[in-house]
Amino acid sequence: MTRQVLFVGMACSIIPDLDVIGFSFGIRYGDLWGHRGMTHSLFFAGLLSAALVAILYRNRARVAQAKIFVYLFLCTASHGVLDAMTDGGLGIAFLSPFDTTRYFFPYRPVAVSPIGIGQFFSLDALRILASEITWIWLPSMGILLLAHMLKRFRATNFRAGSPTGDR
Repeated sequence: MTRQVLFVGMACSIIPDLDVIGFSFGIRYGDLWGHRGMTHSLFFAGLLSAALVAILYRNRARVAQAKIFVYLFLCTASHGVLDAMTDGGLGIAFLSPFDTTRYFFPYRPVAVSPIGIGQFFSLDALRILASEITWIWLPSMGILLLAHMLKRFRATNFRAGSPTGDR
């Protein structure tokens, strides 16, 4: 995992919300290209990931390209998954363009953020941030810590004599 791949993944996790630009062009929220529509779909995540791998990582080995593709896909798709856990909006068009039905998850504990940075800075901002810290940031950090500990554990056992730690 190079820094470039890490930063491209971070960008991929933000790119789906560029669909808000459509409001300036008269695209309505519920349209195919509206907010939480096409750019939040699994198809878009795959298309964006494939394009980025083809452009930025074309000289890498096929195995490395496949791993980078999966990473970028998960980064992009995670945006829609997290949005489907919010308590507002019209839902996520996960299957767009094949099916434009909008979906939410049954359990929606995350407070929805307002559209537009100016609207975010309001009295409600602390409630929204607390919700995101509780339901997104803390679990993400826990998963990252667990993955790091497992990686260290496996590396220690591998060095101890065999891949499983047996001698």
